[in-house]
Amino acid sequence: MHWWASFRRLLRFQYLRLLRLKASTHSIAMGLAVGIFVGCLPVIPFQTIAAVVMAFVFRGSKVAAALGTWISNPVNMIPFYTMLYYIGSLVMPVQAHFNPHHLELEAMLHQGWEIVVVMFAGGILLGVPLAFLTYIVTFRMVNAYRQRRMIKLLKQYEAGRKAREHADMGAGR
Repeated sequence: MHWWASFRRLLRFQYLRLLRLKASTHSIAMGLAVGIFVGCLPVIPFQTIAAVVMAFVFRGSKVAAALGTWISNPVNMIPFYTMLYYIGSLVMPVQAHFNPHHLELEAMLHQGWEIVVVMFAGGILLGVPLAFLTYIVTFRMVNAYRQRRMIKLLKQYEAGRKAREHADMGAGR
């Protein structure tokens, strides 16, 4: 299987997994929004833990929060964190040298607190609007999916009921 097809299957699986969570629409949307927000922060080894804790505080889905942290993943980490640094440096001018090849929190702290603070600022500036947008889109998406599913189930129920009535009328002759 081509790598792109595998990637698309993985994305579709996670998408359907998110839609089918046994939680309220608000909880799923809030959990994913919290996960996206935390995923924008440079706390590499603690993203999932932080997202799950924040999802608990904001009454969001913990599974959706954990999925949301994958906005920053090993594939896009270097360009993503470089973007956080540059966004943060727009509001916090710092002369520190940023090395994108040392993205572990401990390594960044050795480069200087300024870099971590600038990246946190960039993460907040990027994460807040992304979280709001994620909440709105996810809420509507999950709501629409559930409405379509409910209509489909009602149609199946009605078809089954009519078939049973027809069978009962035929047997009662």
